[in-house]
Amino acid sequence: MNGMTDHVHVLCSFSRTVTIAKLLEDMKRNSSRWIKSKGDCYRNFDWQDGYASFSVSAYSINIVKNYIANQKKHHADEDYKAELLRLLDEHGVMYDERYMWD
Repeated sequence: MNGMTDHVHVLCSFSRTVTIAKLLEDMKRNSSRWIKSKGDCYRNFDWQDGYASFSVSAYSINIVKNYIANQKKHHADEDYKAELLRLLDEHGVMYDERYMWD
């Protein structure tokens, strides 16, 4: 797990009986509760409604770990919106940008 001020990357494995939506719902709820307990300055913290999720082959796990570990360096050249659009394009995922950003 690693992130920037406007997004976070998480590499995880989870049970086949857990949906991605449920996993993210729980992660967002629990992390929101935790950060709000750290002081009044975090009182208004809130996650955006959406998320992006990509599956990763066992072969690619170390590549993804390295990618996540180097977020600060990577995002010196590309913001998270450009990164997401690039990843979607690279993987042939169709999208409508009108519905992507909160």
